[in-house]
Amino acid sequence: MTQLQDIIVPELFDPYVINRTKELSALFQSGIVSSNPEFDRLASEAAPIHSMPFFEDLTGDSEPILEGEELTAKQIRSNKDVSTTIRRANMWAATDLAAALSGIDPMKAVGDLVASFWARDTQKELIAVLKGVFGSYTPDGGEGEAVTPLADHILDISASSGEAGRFSASAFIDALQLLGDAQGDLTGVVMDSATKAFLKKQNLIESQRDSDSVEFSTYQDRRVIVDDGCPSEDGVHTAYIFGQGAIAYGVGNPVGFVATETARDGKKASGVDYLISRRTFLLHPRGIKWTDAVREHIETPTREELANAVNWQRVYEPKQVRMIAFKYRLE
Repeated sequence: MTQLQDIIVPELFDPYVINRTKELSALFQSGIVSSNPEFDRLASEAAPIHSMPFFEDLTGDSEPILEGEELTAKQIRSNKDVSTTIRRANMWAATDLAAALSGIDPMKAVGDLVASFWARDTQKELIAVLKGVFGSYTPDGGEGEAVTPLADHILDISASSGEAGRFSASAFIDALQLLGDAQGDLTGVVMDSATKAFLKKQNLIESQRDSDSVEFSTYQDRRVIVDDGCPSEDGVHTAYIFGQGAIAYGVGNPVGFVATETARDGKKASGVDYLISRRTFLLHPRGIKWTDAVREHIETPTREELANAVNWQRVYEPKQVRMIAFKYRLE
C-alpha cells in the first residue's frame, strides 16, 4: 500500500509546490504580483511586521544656469512602507488524495493538487487585501466622518441612472484616467465572472496566447483575471485594475518553520495518512502601509483583518500606486 511518507520528500515537495503555485496563478502570469529575494527575506523575519523604506520621488522645478548665481540644494526625502507576514495552513487526509496516490508520478500529482489549492487561496487573500485598501472606516469609535484612504483611486459610477451607471468602454477609460499620464502602467484587471460574461456577450473580450502558448483573455489590452470574490452587492460590482508589480510577494522560511510534513494515524481501520502544508508569506500592495491598527493575534492577521480599511494607509505618491477600483452596475 502506497503511503504519503513513501512519496512526499518535503525538501523536494515544498519548492515544487511553491513554483507550481506561481505557474498556476493568473496573478503571477499577468505580472501583477511580483516576487524577489528581498521579499522572501522579509517574509522569513521573526517580526510580524516589516519596514520597507524608500526614497520619495523628486519634486519641484529645475533652475536656470546664471553666471555667478548658486544653485539651491534640494532634499531627497525618504519614507517607510510597512508590510505584514501572513501565515496559513491546511491539512488533507489520504482519502482526499486517493486518486492522486495512484498516479504515474504520485508526488507530482499530489503537488499539483496542493499547488492549485494555494493558487486559489492566495487569490482570495489578495481580494481581502484589496477590500481593505479600497475600503472606508470611521475613526473615533465610529462617530467621526468616514475615511477612505484611497478615495482618489476609486471610480464609482454605480449611483448614476441608466447607461451612465453601467460598465462601458468609456467608463473603463475614465477609471484608467485616475492615474493620468501613468495609466499606461496599468496592465491587468480582476473582475467577477458576471462582468466577464457581460463583456463577452458584446464581443469585447479578446483571446491571446503567451510565449508558452497559454491562452488568456484581455479587455482593452489589459489581461483579465476572473475571481468571484470581487465585491458584488445590491447589483454593484467592483473590478480592480493593476499595474506590473503592484503587489509584492515573498515566501518566508523562518527559523523552526516546517512547511510540509506528513502524519499517519494507525489506529483508524487500515490507517489514515495526513498531509499538512503551511505557508508564511508577504502579499503586500506596494505603497500602502500596513498600520497594524486592528489585530488580534501576533502570529498573523486574519483574512477579515486584511479586509479592514483601518489597517491600511497610503505612503507612496498617488501616481506611484498602480491600483484602481472601478465600481459599476451591469443592469
